[in-house]
Amino acid sequence: MQRRYITVDVFTDRAFGGNQLAVVLDAGGLTTAQMQTIATEFNYSETTFVLPPRDKANDAEVRIFTPVREMPFAGHPNIGTSFVLASLAKEPKPRLLFEEKAGLVPVDIFREQGRVVSTELTAPQPLSRLAQLSAGDVAACISLSADDIRTDRHAPQVVGVGTPFVVAEVRSRDALKRARSDAAAFGRLLPRDGAVSVWFYTRDVPAAEAPSEIQARMFMRGAGGYAEDPATGSATVAAAALFADLDPVRDGELKLTVGQGFDMGRPSLLLTRVRKQDGKIVSAHVGGSCVQMMEGTFKLAGEG
Repeated sequence: MQRRYITVDVFTDRAFGGNQLAVVLDAGGLTTAQMQTIATEFNYSETTFVLPPRDKANDAEVRIFTPVREMPFAGHPNIGTSFVLASLAKEPKPRLLFEEKAGLVPVDIFREQGRVVSTELTAPQPLSRLAQLSAGDVAACISLSADDIRTDRHAPQVVGVGTPFVVAEVRSRDALKRARSDAAAFGRLLPRDGAVSVWFYTRDVPAAEAPSEIQARMFMRGAGGYAEDPATGSATVAAAALFADLDPVRDGELKLTVGQGFDMGRPSLLLTRVRKQDGKIVSAHVGGSCVQMMEGTFKLAGEG
């Protein structure tokens, strides 16, 4: 059986930018172990597998795998998968509904002159604010000093809207650039409340990196140790929800443009918005553009 796949660069409008994603279409019949093996073979930060929905009211079941584990929810896989499915669809829809481990994920589709130009997901869960961590412990994970971590706006904290991450603010663009992952420090600190990755950012953004209002990086466990992710939608939307929760604005929409991957040579732009009503978060969203890169087929040994 030949299985079709399409790869896309996500959160970018140009080839060889953003975050790579492989989308395996018609994944019915694959076991969890086979999906994990295929994801490890692609060796992108994530690979998605598209299955028929369990509920016909929805558009697909989507399973998401890193090279080492399955994810209950992730940002760039939803943006990229929705882009691929919407681009292939014979009957355009303004919204797709994906069944995932973390819940139902709506993704809105934006078109110009009949062509899909961007998509935007709604986080499947409300903001969870979990363990607060020491500046020194988090700094060690990214090879910085405790003085490089800024804590006046918020302490380093595990937050999530479907998948948990450590979120921390660093003082300067220089500190962000100097950061390196430290596997031993990661092993001492994580996992914590389900978080195994650190997403860290700065508001010290040079004019040359506009329209980014903040710049971020993310270190995660990959097949060969700790790796860097060029665009992390699920962490970005969780951080945006945290910022909105801390903001005194009671009603309205808080928007933020986040740059990531710039220090890897894969610049990404993630567009977030968080809606608040009566001081409470109503919904959190992240979106962006995609570029289709490659497509092909593969056949697993032993399949007919």
